[in-house]
Amino acid sequence: MIQLYFLSILCNALAGYVLFAGNDNDFDNSFFPIKNPVFYLVLGIISIVTGVLKLLSPTLDGILILGDLVPASAGVISGLILIFGIYSQTSKMNKQDLQSLDSDKQGQLERIGTNLLTFRKPIGIGLLVCALIHFLFPKALFL
Repeated sequence: MIQLYFLSILCNALAGYVLFAGNDNDFDNSFFPIKNPVFYLVLGIISIVTGVLKLLSPTLDGILILGDLVPASAGVISGLILIFGIYSQTSKMNKQDLQSLDSDKQGQLERIGTNLLTFRKPIGIGLLVCALIHFLFPKALFL
């Protein structure tokens, strides 16, 4: 579907710009130029939904194939980064709530979150490149 194709390009390009132009210190709402955290939450949700639908939608002569693998996975990853960043920024868990979690689960959540947020800028550049290449070559199977 052409609508899903353009939505994927738009979400990947916009998420790539937001992640690349963001502040280096923390994931906060001081991103340039939009300062509304709801925008990042909505963009993250739309990116994830679009990425999942891109994986499920293509057919080639009636045969179901796995298409647009790179843009779809890039959309899901960017959506997870945006949603986790907003969640970590706005969560007001105090020390008692954090200590009530198991230490293993707390360590896994922190490790996944910090890894995602640490590589925010390279992922943003990759998203911009992926969106540009996907726009230029729409018929490539795994692109």
